[in-house]
Amino acid sequence: MTTETFQPPESVSGLQKLGTMAAVAGLALAGVGFALSGLERFYQAYLVAYTFWLGVALGSMALLMVQHLSGGAWGVVMRRPLEAAASTIPAMAVLFLPIIPGMHDLYHWTHADALADPLIAAKAPYLNTPFFLARVVFYFAIWIAMSHLLLKWSREQDQTGDPALSRKLSILSGGGLVVYALTVNFSVTDWLMSVNPHWFSTMWGPMFMVGQGLAAFALTILVLVMLIRTEPMSRVLNAGHFHDLGKLLFAFLMLWAYLAFSQFLIVYSANLAEEVPHYIARSQGGYQYLTIGLIVLHFIVPYAMLLSRNLKRDYNRLRLIAAWLILMRVVDYYWQVAPEFHETLSVSVIDVALPIALGGIFLVLYAMRLKSQPLMPLNDAGLEKALTHHVH
Repeated sequence: MTTETFQPPESVSGLQKLGTMAAVAGLALAGVGFALSGLERFYQAYLVAYTFWLGVALGSMALLMVQHLSGGAWGVVMRRPLEAAASTIPAMAVLFLPIIPGMHDLYHWTHADALADPLIAAKAPYLNTPFFLARVVFYFAIWIAMSHLLLKWSREQDQTGDPALSRKLSILSGGGLVVYALTVNFSVTDWLMSVNPHWFSTMWGPMFMVGQGLAAFALTILVLVMLIRTEPMSRVLNAGHFHDLGKLLFAFLMLWAYLAFSQFLIVYSANLAEEVPHYIARSQGGYQYLTIGLIVLHFIVPYAMLLSRNLKRDYNRLRLIAAWLILMRVVDYYWQVAPEFHETLSVSVIDVALPIALGGIFLVLYAMRLKSQPLMPLNDAGLEKALTHHVH
């Protein structure tokens, strides 16, 4: 295989233009939302939008490591899109900065009078601003280092074909998945769960990790559908590939629903005063409709549709499910955060604008990486298998 064999098509530049337009429109709309809603609402909306798009990047990095460990045709065709998403992590570290001045508005435990609450006082050795920021630096240092090595060694594999690089990628991925699980578990606890310092759940981290993988799969399917329409990927991708990806999307959807229901069941059964208010807040004030909507539209409807073998093999229909699930993931993040700030459901302009703006920035960086290298890993051991993955 030569580098020219899998040169990115013009549609990748189109994706970059789409991201630019989304970023500009989203930022303009966010400006209007800021004028209407104020700084505090900006921070709340930014936290939701930011953690979602960072989750897509981290979920992609995790799936990339799974592919290096497991191999398989599904992973080879996804590898470049996953690498493109993982490459945005350094930029996402910079985009974390607006959250720092907003900590006082986002986290009650940063207030001096919060220590009067015995429960918050007991958590103060962990929930304090200096340690919080130190953990932020630690998380991003780990994530940037892992993504850098994954991308660096992948590029070297393209250039040299050294089989030792495959082993290095596999070893890094084995340990990296453990590190990913630990750091994501702690980071979503810090950034999202501690919005309500009284709330805690051991299912929180795993639920968000699976949600990250679900969003990463959905985005990758959308990009692959875009790529299959032109050379060279029209000669590579087929219904068999999308069937595999559809089954994996279905598996992640099932696992997310299982973890979400398990958390609810545990809280319902234990009936503890510290845990029950989390669900009470989401069963009143208009949030009950959002709760029902997530159950039906995030799980039941896509679950029923993904049961179809024909749908999973039809990339035009599969992409609609993938796009819908990305939207539902954003709504789920909002559902997790908003009730901690507002007793009644209210969606501001800025709540819509910031996911679009940050998503546009993400897509620009994503497309820049995607068009900088061949669309298939040229010297990967599974490349031939991926190219001969027959329709069946």
